[in-house]
Amino acid sequence: MPSDASASRTPPTTYRDLLRNREFVGLYASFTLTVAASTLSGFALGTLVSQQTKSPFLTAVSMYGATFATVLGALTLMSVADGGRPRRTLVVLQCVSLVGVAAQAVPGLPLAARFGLLLVLGFFQSLGTGARMGLLAEVVPTSTYALARSLMNITSGGMVILGYAIGAVLVRYLSSQEVFAVATALTGVGLIIVAVTVREHSIRLTRRPGLRQTWTTNIELFSHSGQRALLLNLWVPNGLIVGCEALFISYAPNHAGVFLAAGSAGMLLGDLTVGRLLTAEQRRRCAFALRLLLAVPYLLFAIHPPVLVATAAVFIASAGFAATLPLQERLLELTPDPVRGQVQGVESAGRMTWQSIGAAIAGGIAQQFTAGTAITSVAAVSIAITVLSRPLVVRARAVRIKAANT
Repeated sequence: MPSDASASRTPPTTYRDLLRNREFVGLYASFTLTVAASTLSGFALGTLVSQQTKSPFLTAVSMYGATFATVLGALTLMSVADGGRPRRTLVVLQCVSLVGVAAQAVPGLPLAARFGLLLVLGFFQSLGTGARMGLLAEVVPTSTYALARSLMNITSGGMVILGYAIGAVLVRYLSSQEVFAVATALTGVGLIIVAVTVREHSIRLTRRPGLRQTWTTNIELFSHSGQRALLLNLWVPNGLIVGCEALFISYAPNHAGVFLAAGSAGMLLGDLTVGRLLTAEQRRRCAFALRLLLAVPYLLFAIHPPVLVATAAVFIASAGFAATLPLQERLLELTPDPVRGQVQGVESAGRMTWQSIGAAIAGGIAQQFTAGTAITSVAAVSIAITVLSRPLVVRARAVRIKAANT
């Protein structure tokens, strides 16, 4: 199988070993630049919408609105992630993203057009994520997939920290259109890196990718109770907590950049600890506690804590995002090789879509009450879902163990 092609070689056990793989470096670097560009453009757009509308709901949706359309990619054309020319597919999708980000830099563009661009970008970015994750499963051994995802998550957190910090500075001295131009340049560099470093892989589909193939695989995916349980826990609690983050600008406009950076730093620390220092079994054992950690500190926002306390709460809570690593490992174990790209793309698209849903829910509550009340309420719902769905996740693991022993 392609994903085990490197099994005859000593599998990488450290981040440094992974970085000796030229193709992984290409995927990793392009992903890093894409995250940086997305962070800058999201912050610029959120600031622009907040200034023009003064609406917490529209501000929250503008920062995470692209993810609304990721579900369309998952439902229609995600099977292209497992097509015969995944590198070419990824390059084409990166080109589309470049055009979309560049269009946001057009001066005087109406807000309706900007939101339309967000939806288009979200659709194609979801397909790009599926293609990227499918290639990742090809260029690294299966045994080190979690290590590779951990490194990408850590770097994503680091880039978000830098992106929000730099974005907060740039919006003081540059116009939103100029910040969008910077994001366009970063997207272009990421495109070039993919084109020159990643070779073509003949991934696994024997049937032509398209709408029918996407639906066939999705039906099989959601008919599996273990995979359904894992997807529920990968999507909903995380998405609701991202809804809390989407209210930072409305909750504390002068400190939103600090809160967002603290959240990214906590995510980085969690992924580093869970992905690099824990064994696979240790990751599985702490997954539930991490999912609780993700939401519990946000309950402090009910009493409107001082900025320093709120920043610490956001930092600690964001370490809980590392719960995605053991859940993604379990999902990969339950996924047949021929559809790994599509399933990973669906998982990512659903997670991103729930981030938008979480932002919309939190923004809607804040519109009627206050940002602090909305943050606390959404965090409480996240905790409830995590607790109530735990038996389903435990059952998914039991199914995996039984399948491995038969």
